[in-house]
Amino acid sequence: MDLLPGNNFLACPIPQPKTNSIARHNRSLGSSPSLQLSPPFPNPPQRTKHPHISNIHVESPCDRIATVTHTRRTFLASTSLLAAKPQPNSAFHGIYPIAQTPFRDDDTLDTETLKKQTAYLAKCGVHGLAWPQLASEFWSLTIEERLKGAETLLAAGKGSSIKIMIGVQSGNIDESIRMAKHAAKHGAHALISLPPEGTTLPAFFKQISAAAPGLPLCLQAVGKITVDEVIALSRDVPAVKIVKDEAGVTLPRITEFHTKAPQLTIFTGAHGRTMIDELLRGASGCMPAAGPADLYTRAYNQWRQNKHNEAVRTFARAAVLIPEFEQYGIEGLKYLLMLRGVFPNHKVRAPRNGDVGVLATKSKLDDQGKQALKTLWEGVSL
Repeated sequence: MDLLPGNNFLACPIPQPKTNSIARHNRSLGSSPSLQLSPPFPNPPQRTKHPHISNIHVESPCDRIATVTHTRRTFLASTSLLAAKPQPNSAFHGIYPIAQTPFRDDDTLDTETLKKQTAYLAKCGVHGLAWPQLASEFWSLTIEERLKGAETLLAAGKGSSIKIMIGVQSGNIDESIRMAKHAAKHGAHALISLPPEGTTLPAFFKQISAAAPGLPLCLQAVGKITVDEVIALSRDVPAVKIVKDEAGVTLPRITEFHTKAPQLTIFTGAHGRTMIDELLRGASGCMPAAGPADLYTRAYNQWRQNKHNEAVRTFARAAVLIPEFEQYGIEGLKYLLMLRGVFPNHKVRAPRNGDVGVLATKSKLDDQGKQALKTLWEGVSL
């Protein structure tokens, strides 16, 4: 599918051969007048340099357009020069899916499937993962389940290139500190947290940083947190180096972050529905659902390799699933993992309060919904 026409942007007559080319042609033909070419006009104008662009010459309006016209390929290649680049020295970039939390039929935490999901994501080639966050139903887990799940994930990820972020948000600061220390002990690469309850951002993250010295911290920005507030936090608590930004309107915020604080690593969420636009603005990556992680990863890698056409086509395959995920919520996310042979069921625990942003369930996943997800996946899978 062409994004731009492959010929000139403006229609004009086909350029005629230049007279010097005609002369060479006629000399090569000797005295065969029937095969000789005539000049397109008696006295062709001399080439003159454009007064402001040194490498462009102008003959006629149409010739000028033909000279400066970009083809579709060169135009798309030039977008790599216009795109804001993520920080090259950032250790965190790429696709970091939010891992789902599997439950057995008796509603207990299924650590074997959690381990299997980690291996599956490694096979997808993801750059990292985060657990447990909103899509992981963290609010439904006990502290002991969270510690056990984190230990399972970190053990399963050892030896791979995946960087694992462990979520430590809680309504109790002592529980958050306990989880931070546990994650650091078992080899977490970073910690991630939603805004705390009952305390300020700086106070919370200072305590988390002290509990896990040396680990980068990621703020999952939601609600009404402004870009300036996030930047101020990163200055107050230097360990806050990463932001998963889901507050306000994402796209202009990425540009604002990149302009005001280019040292911050910015990820996005919301299923990466505008991932290409986000990457153009300087985002370091996104944190989508785990099910189609291979599609997101391939699209991201193609983009970083300046294979922009291929990246757009690959991303389009993932994007077709987003409306279904938004319709069926976490149950739909888990059902895709069932279709891929990772999860044995799509069981979810009772929602916290019926409102988890883009993960809120609009419709219960019924048989028709399952068939739609199955049909879509069969159409877009690699």
